[in-house]
Amino acid sequence: MTDITSDSVTGRRSTRSAGVTPTPNGTAVAPQGLPSHDELVACAELLFFAYRDFTAGPDAILAEYGFGRAHHRVLHFVHRHPGLRVADLLDILKITKQSLARVLKQLIDKGFIIQKAGNDDRRERRLFVTAKGGRLADKLTAWQIKRIEAALGKAGQGARELTRRFLFAMIAESDRPGVEQLIKLTDGTREAG
Repeated sequence: MTDITSDSVTGRRSTRSAGVTPTPNGTAVAPQGLPSHDELVACAELLFFAYRDFTAGPDAILAEYGFGRAHHRVLHFVHRHPGLRVADLLDILKITKQSLARVLKQLIDKGFIIQKAGNDDRRERRLFVTAKGGRLADKLTAWQIKRIEAALGKAGQGARELTRRFLFAMIAESDRPGVEQLIKLTDGTREAG
């Protein structure tokens, strides 16, 4: 059986990025100015760790209610967009109807969200947070905003604009116009695309 951590396999794995050339010792070297494969892997790992810590506080708060991250996302977008249609929420979250139905039922049953028929189309389901749901959404957002604010402060001058452009560029190109409209991004963010 092959040892997948051997130098020869690591060297092959490190050279898969376009334009990357291997050195005699098997490490990857990217053209000047471009990140190497190893730097890109490290960046992916940093995203994992950042996301872990970004969600840790809210996860603990949500656990007190028997909720998880799906509940958080639903609460967040319904709170930010009162009267959001269920169909639009499905598009935003990119989850199945069944997944949303389970989470939504729990949020409605526990009094965090209410559902109303649309004014023009009575078959349309519009979502609103209750006062209780708004307080929880605000608590979760406040925790995450504090973490982002601290990180941007430590990252130094220009970090805010660069971070927003980077995150926007990470979104699938086909989804960027919808995301931009949904979260009302400023012109400076669009330059990433």
